[in-house]
Amino acid sequence: MAVAAPASAELREVCQPRAKPASRNGERWAGRMYMRAVSLRVTRQLVRTSVSPNTLTWLMVVCGVGAGAALLVPGLPGAVLFQGFLLFDCVDGEVARWKRQFSTAGVYVDRLGAYPADAALMVGAGVRAARGGSELWVSVGLAAALGVVLLKASTDLVDVARARSGLAPADEESTQPRSQGIATARRPASVFKIHRVTNGVEASLVLPAAAVADAVVGSLGPTRAVVAGIAVITWGMVVAHLASILSSSRLR
Repeated sequence: MAVAAPASAELREVCQPRAKPASRNGERWAGRMYMRAVSLRVTRQLVRTSVSPNTLTWLMVVCGVGAGAALLVPGLPGAVLFQGFLLFDCVDGEVARWKRQFSTAGVYVDRLGAYPADAALMVGAGVRAARGGSELWVSVGLAAALGVVLLKASTDLVDVARARSGLAPADEESTQPRSQGIATARRPASVFKIHRVTNGVEASLVLPAAAVADAVVGSLGPTRAVVAGIAVITWGMVVAHLASILSSSRLR
């Protein structure tokens, strides 16, 4: 006998706690804008099956890494696969909340999955940029990927440091820098949002668009310019983010 799908209102109440979408650090803009509406429809069907949240998390990882490989093909495959990454990133937690199937391993893989997914986009773009040219572009893509990983790790290591010191997780208020100089330096980034290109969501849209531009102009100039730009921005953000963490109350 088929299991009836739960009512959407009940599902939303259980699977999408109001506090998470309202948090700037707890939800990607794409989730707030459209993906949570899509994911709830998918979750409504998946909770009727035996699929586990951990299986969905691994599918998230596969889609994320696949998106980087798909950048070697001009057009939308990379962007589409990364949307799949975002979808499963929402759905795995929603299914876990509804079925009450929580595990430390699931949380670990969910956090881990974002690292290779975002990094794969940079590596794939670097390999594409090197086609018919210098292999140096592969190194540029790898440098951008390393920077992206360091950005994510520097954030996650705050929780590790606090946990090992017996402190509770940092709240959003503690992220504000205590140094007026660093607070002032952060304002341009907040206004122009150029740092967002280091995130997988934005990169998954910008890099395929650059690949389309390559086809239009008949060269890899657009992809190379974007990869170089992302690498420079990423490493600038690595330094700025480290300074911001050390000057805030997150480690106190």
